[in-house]
Amino acid sequence: MQSLLDAFVPAIGLILFGQLCRRRAWFSPAFWADAERLVFYVFLPALLLVATATVELTRLPVAGLLGAVLVGLAAGTLACLALWPALRPDAAGWSSALQGGIRFNNLVGFALTAPLFGAEGVALAAVMVGLMVPPINVICVVAFAGAGLSGRRPGVLGMAMQVVKNPLILSCVGGLALNVLGIGLPAGVGPILRALGQGAVALGLMAVGAALTLGALTSRPLLQLAVLGIKLVLVPAVVWGAGRVFGLEGAALAVAVLFMGLPTASSSYIMARQMGGDAPLMAALTTTEHLAAVLTLPLWIALLR
Repeated sequence: MQSLLDAFVPAIGLILFGQLCRRRAWFSPAFWADAERLVFYVFLPALLLVATATVELTRLPVAGLLGAVLVGLAAGTLACLALWPALRPDAAGWSSALQGGIRFNNLVGFALTAPLFGAEGVALAAVMVGLMVPPINVICVVAFAGAGLSGRRPGVLGMAMQVVKNPLILSCVGGLALNVLGIGLPAGVGPILRALGQGAVALGLMAVGAALTLGALTSRPLLQLAVLGIKLVLVPAVVWGAGRVFGLEGAALAVAVLFMGLPTASSSYIMARQMGGDAPLMAALTTTEHLAAVLTLPLWIALLR
């Protein structure tokens, strides 16, 4: 119980503090936009690079994690596809439901795995990010293009470039390359990257809190409830079963379920706005999922432990 409190109370507190800062207008809106970019392009990549460059790769069940991730994403995508004939959202609304059903807030994941599972948890979390980001981006880009929302249909090369240029993927690949080649972190560079990585969680969670929009909670409640069930209950349950089939256990299984049960990324709103999705609905889903995850994530961790 103590470890659960140590993991969840700081994460929730930082999100609430970010919401308070925005409501009191202690910082300008431009500050939060810059903070999100700083976390996404500098702090979080530094954290991932350190984790992947220093972990003992032979100890990590990468194949099992990949199998569980792919099964979980397939289940989430198919469940979101079923919402179209069941609830009949328009194309823009369905694209937001899809993002709400499969995207994840990695900042919340890292905030929880470190105190719960230590260095091993951070390394497993880094591997999960590397395994999840490419297929999720491909699914979302194809969905926007297939629904005719993005205004153009990107080819295979265009979708590949969106994945390859992702700073989280670049940092994971770079760290793994340093690890496999036996180079590790160069002298003097490691402490700098670790210092930068420490800023990812605190500032990132505050930015998440500032982005939540409580006024949108009543938007399409039935659709929101369905997406909540898919993202926070169905997908992690499927990953739990698939993980056991693929031989995952202990911290590896717990981190896999935790990451696949995270609320959707706050960047989903930006993607919806830029590619023709339903941005107000996406803001509502982001908010409701983060609020509901306060209850579901501790339950998943308690069950897995």
